[in-house]
Amino acid sequence: MPTAPLSLTASPIEAAAVVRMAEGDAPDGRFGAIATFVGTVRRENVGRQVAYLEYEAYEPLAVKALSLIADEVAGHWPAVRLAVQHRTGRLEPGEASVVIAAASPHRAEAFQACRYTIERVKQILPVWKREVFAGGEAWVEGAIADPSDEAARQAAYRCACG
Repeated sequence: MPTAPLSLTASPIEAAAVVRMAEGDAPDGRFGAIATFVGTVRRENVGRQVAYLEYEAYEPLAVKALSLIADEVAGHWPAVRLAVQHRTGRLEPGEASVVIAAASPHRAEAFQACRYTIERVKQILPVWKREVFAGGEAWVEGAIADPSDEAARQAAYRCACG
């Protein structure tokens, strides 16, 4: 099981806190690069004005998927330390829904690990999103790949390492 800090939270996510989690006990400059990704709620989606989103998850299953992603990252980029937080509950436009930080001695690995992580989150993290917009609401299709699907893993790797 990876030692990466991986969690769901109903509280607002602070990107700086996730960066500190990725640094762990080494905020002393051991890492030469920390790449971050902050996914936020869009005000407009598919031509509709978004009022808010609601994220739901079964936490034990979601944390298991995050652990699998962290294991995959460790397999490709062993020097990277990863931290991920994903929101649940009601989020307003502009709020962070997911924050990823990948700390590494070198920038290329940090960027690649960060990009790989968000691609895999979109593929396999069992978090469901309900979009409420002016005039209605809709459940937005989320992660549909089988976590063991090698083709999906390779697609995420290609996105990260292009």
